[in-house]
Formats: sequence, structure tokens, C-alpha cells
Amino acid sequence: MSHAFLEVSGLSKVYPTKDGNDLTVYEGVDFTLEKGEFVCIIGHSGCGKSTILNTLAGLDEPTAGAVVMNGKEVRGPSLQRGVVFQNYSLLPWMSALGNVEFGVRARWPDWSKSKVRDHSAHFLEMVGLKQALHRKPSELSGGMRQRVSIARAFATQPDLLLLDEPFGALDALTRGVIQQELMKIWSETQQTAFMITHDVDEAILLSDRIFLMSNGPNAAIAEAVTVDIPRPRQRTTIFQQPGYYQLRNYLVDFLVNRSEDKPDLQSGAPNAVNPLVDQPPETTTAAGGADVNNPQLAVNH
Repeated sequence: MSHAFLEVSGLSKVYPTKDGNDLTVYEGVDFTLEKGEFVCIIGHSGCGKSTILNTLAGLDEPTAGAVVMNGKEVRGPSLQRGVVFQNYSLLPWMSALGNVEFGVRARWPDWSKSKVRDHSAHFLEMVGLKQALHRKPSELSGGMRQRVSIARAFATQPDLLLLDEPFGALDALTRGVIQQELMKIWSETQQTAFMITHDVDEAILLSDRIFLMSNGPNAAIAEAVTVDIPRPRQRTTIFQQPGYYQLRNYLVDFLVNRSEDKPDLQSGAPNAVNPLVDQPPETTTAAGGADVNNPQLAVNH
């Protein structure tokens, strides 16, 4: 019997409270990731997206359920799982190159100094930082710092790359440039990626599938939406692809109108949906009559 690269089953997180009314952030979360797949997860604040990601990383323990990667249960952090946070998480006394080398040395302690340096520099060059190798984080812009974080994560070549809203603090232009850099590296490395985002357009641009989470408390993954837009994708032209707006409208409609609905937890894995096949090509209007056909409209919650 074959198994998926990552299997999440029955995952729940409950926080005890003094009054005895325990808070269930999410419950009954079941999903799988295939090797080399890029999956984004979207949902309103408070639904437990980051808590799920931290559990996949081994930084948090679930109240119930299990995470199995490559046939082994996830227990604690590991260099097999790399994380990119929104706040860069760079060592301020080290240069950009030094920050990447730090991770590479931990991953391959037997490598020579020159091999570590060359390997680290290669990934920094891939994110456009060839001229900034020896600058410290304080000498870099926010976008450049995030590029260092991404380079460090990819350079350690983890089996699973976890990204927690890595572009959330960046301006729109910088965000777009780094999105393209991320896609370029991912297309070359084919690492499995799981990313949290609040931006519908970003999710469509990057993903093979998009998980839609219902609102918390007692949140769950309601649907797994397939993104059938061919790769390679360009953020400046993706909206011209057939079915783009149909897919986008479906996601916006979920966030605006259907995220309060609680899925049937007895059904196991989230419903698999392909809006380009399963749904009629209707125009969705957000609450208040907002036009969701504008590709520049990022749905942030």
C-alpha cells in the first residue's frame, strides 16, 4: 500500500481555560501532501493556520492526531523541515551569507568551509542577492531580508518547506518580485511546500492545491481546491488564463459567504473541489456589492 509523502490525521488543538470551557482551535484536520506539491492554506484569522504549520514543523504538539512524514511520525523540530517566518528570523550579527551558512553547516556538518560557502552563495544568488552577500540584516531592506530567509530555507534542502505568511509585511511591488523568485527556486528544487497566506491571488499564483479553512473556534479544513492553471505562471499575466476569475471568485465566495459553515468531520479528508470543472462560470459578488473580478484585489483577513 502506497502512502502520501505527508499524512495528517485527526489533528486537533485544544487550549485549557481556567473556567473549564476549553478552547478548541481546530479539530478533525485530515489531509495529505504529495512529494513536490505546493499547497497554500487560507482562512480568516484565528482559525489555527499557524498552529497547524507549527505542528507540521514540530514546534508545537497537537492535542490529538498525528503527523507522519516519509513514514515517520513528526516529533519535535528537524532539519528535514524548513520554516520561513514573516519576521525574517535572521541572526543580526551575521552577514546574509553567514546566515545561510549557519543553516547549511547544521545540515551538513562534514562539509568543507569552501563547499558550505559556495552552496550558500548559490542560493543567495538565486534570490538576486549576489551583490549583498556580506551585508548584515540591518543593512538590508525588508524584502532583501526575506530573500535571505528564503535562500537559507531552500539551501538546507529540507524535505518539507513551511512558509508562514512570508510576504505579509512587504509592499505590493516587493511582494510580487519575491513571489517570482520563490516560484523560480521551487520549480528547480521541486521541494514540497506548505504555505499560509491571506492573499487569494498569491495562493492561485503559487499553488497546486488550496486548502480552505472554516472559521474558528472548532475550525477545520472544509475544502481542498485544485488549481488547474498551467505552469510556469507569471503574476503579470496569470489573470489572462481561462478560468482564472472563476477560480478566484470561488475562493472569495468561500471567505465572504461560506467560511462560517462547519464541515462534516465524519467525512475524513476535506472535500476535493475543482472550480473549473465542478462549478458553473458564475460571477461572485462579495458582501456589500464589492467587485471581486479585479485581479488587484487581494482578499486579506
